[in-house]
Amino acid sequence: MNNRLGLYISSILVLLALASSMLFVVDQRQFGVVYALGQIKEVITQPGLNIKLPPPFQNVNYIDKRLLTLDSTDTEPMLTAEKQRVVIDWYVRWRITDPTEYIRNVGLNEAAGASQLNRVVRNAFQEEINKRTVKELLSLKREELTADVKTEVLDKVRGGKPWGIDVVDVRITRADYVDSITESVYRRMEAERKRVANELRSTGAAEGEKIRADADRQREVTIANAYRDAQKIKGEGDAEAARIYAEAFGRDPQFAQFYRSLEAYKASFAKKNDVMVLDPSSSEFFKVFRGQAGAVSTPKK
Repeated sequence: MNNRLGLYISSILVLLALASSMLFVVDQRQFGVVYALGQIKEVITQPGLNIKLPPPFQNVNYIDKRLLTLDSTDTEPMLTAEKQRVVIDWYVRWRITDPTEYIRNVGLNEAAGASQLNRVVRNAFQEEINKRTVKELLSLKREELTADVKTEVLDKVRGGKPWGIDVVDVRITRADYVDSITESVYRRMEAERKRVANELRSTGAAEGEKIRADADRQREVTIANAYRDAQKIKGEGDAEAARIYAEAFGRDPQFAQFYRSLEAYKASFAKKNDVMVLDPSSSEFFKVFRGQAGAVSTPKK
């Protein structure tokens, strides 16, 4: 009884192992490639559960059917039409469309296709960049360049031995000079900016000096004109005052003498600390104080 039970269990396990080796699931993101003794027997493109012969009669391999991205990894510079060394970064969007052709002509996995595609794309970029200048590479003609690269790559992968892939898009993400040239360009740009800045500062300083000189000239002219007018008015006032004094003094000479003596006293004792040593009895300077100037006559009407 125990032997029969063990036999049943062993048979069930063998059947389960056999069934598991014969059943396989294809994901919707993959191709299922069935091999029979090393040769491609069938390619399954639809997702679901499938049956095959157990190994070693048949085996299954999976290949990604999604859109794949290949980024550039090569930093080797390329030469433009004017022999300038530039470095570009690019990426390619591609997918496997025919697993049979892909396996026969490229490889068993996606890495094999990416490696060969990287070489083809780089050669295409080198050929197209050799035809164009740096200005064209950095301008709107970049779209034309990538379109030409894509055409060349498609011609290569669809040639005599098709790769079974489709290139969807080719783009440049960066285009720049090599480090040595970039540093030289930056130095030239810096020197040019400094030259322009110095020129602007020199022009500004010259304009400032011109404005200051003009302002000083106008100030001197204004002061000179004001002094001239002031002296003219002062002269006219002095002349008018002298005329009035002369007219007044001509009417009464004694009053004139008395007024002038008072003005002299006023000028002599302008400050409290002024001291004069004179003999009042014999000095003509104080004769008005002594009453020797005579009575001041009243002007006639």
